[in-house]
Amino acid sequence: MTESLSRRQLLMAAGVTGLGAADGGRGLLLPDGADAAAAGCVLQREVTEGPYYLDFDLVRRDIRGGRQGIPLTLRFAVVNSTSCLAIKNAAVEIWHADASGAYSGVAGNSGNWLRGIQRTNAGGQVRFETIFPGWYPGRTPHIHMKVFVSGNEIHTGQVFFPPAVMKSIYGRGRYSARGTVSSANANDGIYRQAGARAVLGMRRKGDTTSDGYTGSLTVGVKLS
Repeated sequence: MTESLSRRQLLMAAGVTGLGAADGGRGLLLPDGADAAAAGCVLQREVTEGPYYLDFDLVRRDIRGGRQGIPLTLRFAVVNSTSCLAIKNAAVEIWHADASGAYSGVAGNSGNWLRGIQRTNAGGQVRFETIFPGWYPGRTPHIHMKVFVSGNEIHTGQVFFPPAVMKSIYGRGRYSARGTVSSANANDGIYRQAGARAVLGMRRKGDTTSDGYTGSLTVGVKLS
C-alpha cells in the first residue's frame, strides 16, 4: 500500500539519532555479512541527480509498480560519517530505469514505477524491493539516490553494480534484447566521480541469477 505524504511532512518528521556503531562510509562497498564496525566511516561523494528526478513523495518499500525484471532487494544503512552512528528516520529516496532503460513519468512514459521513499529504522536501515535497472546509451547501469535528514537534503548520488553481476544479469531475458551494456563502470564519467565506494555489495538470493540478488550499501553522510 502506498502512503502519499507531502515532502514537507516527510522531511520535517526526519530526525537524527545516534544508535550504536554502524560502520561504513557513504558509498563504501560493504558486502552482506561484513563486519560493519571494521570498515570505518567514509563520506560518499556527491554526483548529479540526473534529468529524471520527480517529486512524487511515494512512501513505499515495494517500488516495482508492475515492471518485470530480475528481482533486486536493496538494503541501505545511513550513518553519520563523523561519528559512525546510525541515523534514525532519515528519508531515503531512490529512482531508476526499468529493464528497457526507461524511466516513469518522463519522455512520454506514464506512471510512477521504480520510484519510492523509505525512512530509516532505529538502526539507520531501509529496504526496497525492486528489479535490476536496464541500461541506456552512454551510461553504465545505476540507481539514483537522495538522503534527507531533519528537512535537509544532505546527499544526492548514484549507486552501481559489480561487473561480474552485470555480466550475469544483462545477458538474460528482457535485458538481453538490448544487447551489450554500452558503457562499463570504468568508462562512465559519473561512476568515476563516485568511485568504487558507490558499488553495491551483492549476494544472490537463490541458486540461479533469475532468483535475484540483494544489494547492500552503507551510506555515510555529513550532518553539518
